[in-house]
Amino acid sequence: MREELMEKLRRLTPEEERLLAGGQAPHACQRGFTVDTEKLLGQGRMLAARPHTRFVGFPAHSHNYMEAMYMCQGQTIHRVDGGPPLTLRAGELLFLNQHARHQVERAGEADIGVDFVVLPQFFDHALRLIGTDNVLGGFLLGGLRRGGGGIRYLHFRVAGAAQVQNLVENLVYSAVFLQANARRIDQATMGLLLLQLLNHVEDLSLGGEVQGGGVVLAALREIEEDYRRADLGRLAEERHVSLSYLSSAIRQATGRTFKELLLEKRLAKAAQLLREGRLPVEEVLRAVGYENSSYFYRRFRERFGVSPRDYREQGNGLEQR
Repeated sequence: MREELMEKLRRLTPEEERLLAGGQAPHACQRGFTVDTEKLLGQGRMLAARPHTRFVGFPAHSHNYMEAMYMCQGQTIHRVDGGPPLTLRAGELLFLNQHARHQVERAGEADIGVDFVVLPQFFDHALRLIGTDNVLGGFLLGGLRRGGGGIRYLHFRVAGAAQVQNLVENLVYSAVFLQANARRIDQATMGLLLLQLLNHVEDLSLGGEVQGGGVVLAALREIEEDYRRADLGRLAEERHVSLSYLSSAIRQATGRTFKELLLEKRLAKAAQLLREGRLPVEEVLRAVGYENSSYFYRRFRERFGVSPRDYREQGNGLEQR
């Protein structure tokens, strides 16, 4: 991260100066409180970033927004929904569902983190880019559900991913050094960041109120990386769990079935192949894992409103509905 930005983030904030002088943070003795966006976001803003407050712990609390935290250096220790400690190290990202209950242990002076406060509607542009047929799209949609549930957090260990680091730095820089057209720039940057993170699902942990988080993540990776041959029965056998257990866990975590997620992925890939190449429709069908052409044609028309051939003819001007 560029030095001018790190220098600004290292500086003690007025709140931190009061803490070092023996003062107490307003939340220090509170339990079960809710942090309100109106206290953290200015009028009309959907994204804000601020240095994580050091020298004090944050007891269990909830938010009425989505939160992301990025560690610039050092580390912080978190608990989500009373679960085991989660250590966020330099270069890593933690996304929190707005329904999650979150606790953070005291950070020292060398532990430099940035907290992103994000309204769910800020992700509208990003969702159009990444779709909903993946773990990130499912997580963002889950945050909109009344009462929560599903995936409560995403922990990306991406310190070595240069593209991810550059995009996060751009978001931090935009928030610290306010600039014109910030909302559009930030939404575009967030969309690119989530696209890059989809390339790093092997560096992802998820958790919270998700039964069988490990096998759920394996199923989502199966769809993302091997959608042509993805098979839930085979995966259940490899993971030594029952098919009914795995199906239920996926539905609980994402709000959708494995079959629905796989269909969405295959149709999205088919649409991409139709837009970007000249493969015959029958070869596109086989490339995404379908042998039954009538089923494929029917579902494609349901999804896009036209046949695959008409979709190709209309080209990139046809927006997904």
